[in-house]
This record gives sequence, C-alpha cells and structure tokens, in this order.
Amino acid sequence: MTWAGVSIALVGALGYALGAAIQQFEAVRDGATLKLVKSVRWWVGGVIGFTGACLHAVALSLAPLVAVQPVSVATLVFAVPLAAMMYGRRPHRAEILGSIAVAGGLLGLMLLVPHEASRPVLSDRGAFGFLACVGVIVLVCLVAARRAAGPAKALLHAVGAGAVTASVSTFVRVVGGGLEGDLANLLTWYSIAIPVLLCCAVVLLQKSYAVGYFGVAYAGVQVVDPITSVLAGAVLLGEPLPTEAGTAVPALIAAAVLVAGTVTLSRLSPDHHHAPAARAPAPVG
Repeated sequence: MTWAGVSIALVGALGYALGAAIQQFEAVRDGATLKLVKSVRWWVGGVIGFTGACLHAVALSLAPLVAVQPVSVATLVFAVPLAAMMYGRRPHRAEILGSIAVAGGLLGLMLLVPHEASRPVLSDRGAFGFLACVGVIVLVCLVAARRAAGPAKALLHAVGAGAVTASVSTFVRVVGGGLEGDLANLLTWYSIAIPVLLCCAVVLLQKSYAVGYFGVAYAGVQVVDPITSVLAGAVLLGEPLPTEAGTAVPALIAAAVLVAGTVTLSRLSPDHHHAPAARAPAPVG
C-alpha cells in the first residue's frame, strides 16, 4: 500500500506541476485580471492542478506522511522544466540546479520534523489570531510588492499566497483530523473558511505568476506553505518540533541550501510572450 501511495503521489505531483505551468503561461499573457476566467487553457490548468491535489490526498490515505510529503516536494523539479517547455525552450541549467536545491533543502527540513498522529484541536481564539497574522503578512507583501519589480515582486506575492495556503492546510488538518467518521463534524465555520481562503490564495498566486518569474514564484509558495503549516501545527495544535541538538546543524544546512536555490531562481530572466515582429510597409511606387 505504501508503494501504491507513493506512485499515486508522484502522478499527483506531476499533475499539480503541469497545472501550475499552464496557469502561469496564461497569467503572463493576460495578467492577473478577470481575463483569466475567460481562458479555457487557464481553467484546464486549474482542473489538472486540482486533480493533482486530489491524488495527493488519496496518497495520504494509503501511505504515511513521511513517505508522501517528500514526493510532493518534487513538484518544483517537475514544474520548472514544464514551464520552460510551455515557452518552447529548454530549461536553463540554473533553473534545474535552483529547483533541485530548493526541493532538497525543503525536503531536508520536512524530514527533520517529527510526525505523530493525534487529534488536532484548534480554539476559535487561536484560529482568529492565526488568520489575523496571515492577514498582516498578506497586507505587508501586497504593499511591498507595489514598490517592487522583477523577481522580488513575484516572490512577495508568492509569500502572501503561501501564507494563505498554509491557513488552508491548517484548517483542512483540523477538519479532517476531527472528522472521526461523523460527517456532522464538517458543520463548522472552518469548513466555510477553507474555500474562501483558497480563492484568496489563487488570486495571489496568479499575481505572482503574472510577473513572469515562474521558478521563484513557485518555489516561494512551496517553501512558505509547509514551513508556515509546521509552525502553525506546533504553536496552535501542539504538534512536536525537532528539539534534539543533533537536528540543529542539519536544519541549518538544509535552510542554507534552500535559500541558495531560491536566490539562484530569482536571478533568472523573466518569461514573456514574444509577439511577432511587425512587417515593414511595402515601398510606394
């Protein structure tokens, strides 16, 4: 069952990456505007990405988190080459190296976090406090992004999207962990907040994609989401964090590799649609 879960997670990771690459291609062309909802290709990307996320959820029901989560990190390694193919070019060496570094660093950090199965309990006060912190992060990112340009602008929007996505993950963990076979447990305000927060995350993500730096935008979300989720789990849900001295050095090394990969991706040139050159007017006479 573990191998089945890992195989499904791998297919889901590929689907999520492909969906993200397609949506970024459309966001660069049309910008993060309502034009996107009129694009059939953008919706196709969304459906493919959503299917990938569903397959990831199925994988978690068949295999342990420690086996499935490393596979989900592989979406970054898939996504960057797929995005390059969308523009009809081969991925740059820096894109490949940066993607591997970010995925490896994040994987190292995730493996250092102990995983224990327990029923998550989140108070309303804690939930509203968490949402307020996420709202402050998003507001700061949006204000800073208005004055930023290039990869910094893409990364700021991605950080906001990742923070909101982390709130979705946290609420899903609370709702799913507290289900206990009784569908009546779904009747909570957390269940209503999840789709609302998800829509906000999608909007921020499209703003990040529209800048044109897919590698750093995608990496930003993939890094901020799990790290924020782990911190929320530790602070709000009482989930354990690594406390042994032997984990400190590996964690610092993994963080350094992650930062180096993100910096590498941020130095790449943006992708843009190339409009065909206008024809020179025919000579008169």
